[in-house]
Amino acid sequence: MLALLQRPRLPFFTLALVVIGLLGFGLYLQHVEGLVPCPMCIMQRYAFVLVALIALLAGAHGSRGRGRKGWALLIALVAVAGLGVAARQSWIQRFPPDTIDCGPGLEYMIDSFPLGEALPMIFQGAGECTAIDWSFLGLSIANWSLLCFAAVIGFALCIIFRRAHHNG
Repeated sequence: MLALLQRPRLPFFTLALVVIGLLGFGLYLQHVEGLVPCPMCIMQRYAFVLVALIALLAGAHGSRGRGRKGWALLIALVAVAGLGVAARQSWIQRFPPDTIDCGPGLEYMIDSFPLGEALPMIFQGAGECTAIDWSFLGLSIANWSLLCFAAVIGFALCIIFRRAHHNG
């Protein structure tokens, strides 16, 4: 792990690749398995997309020292936002409120709005935020998302607090 962190570009490109894989798995669950993402899921996807984009930019930039720590700080801040959404969703899945407003259902949006207005709403997600439609090792997608964001934050903190070597 430490050898990976010593290279200026490789850690960021590796992070981007892992996060793109996570996004790909989410799209697989949506389009192949038929799981409809809720608005909180979509917000987490946005956070993962931003993490991947920032990581790609950081890798392309290849900076060292403070510049590298700045990229890692941006990644950490976005991951903290994603972690907050995932934590909230995990909480409401564990302790569902009496009423939850995750937005109107897909059928309602298509029947009630012109296509130009319905498309942005569809992209926001239509699934139920408290529903657990998929789990692995007893953890929901929101739980796994929370763990992945925590790992991204840990990754960023390793870069931020890593001591610089004398030769580079």
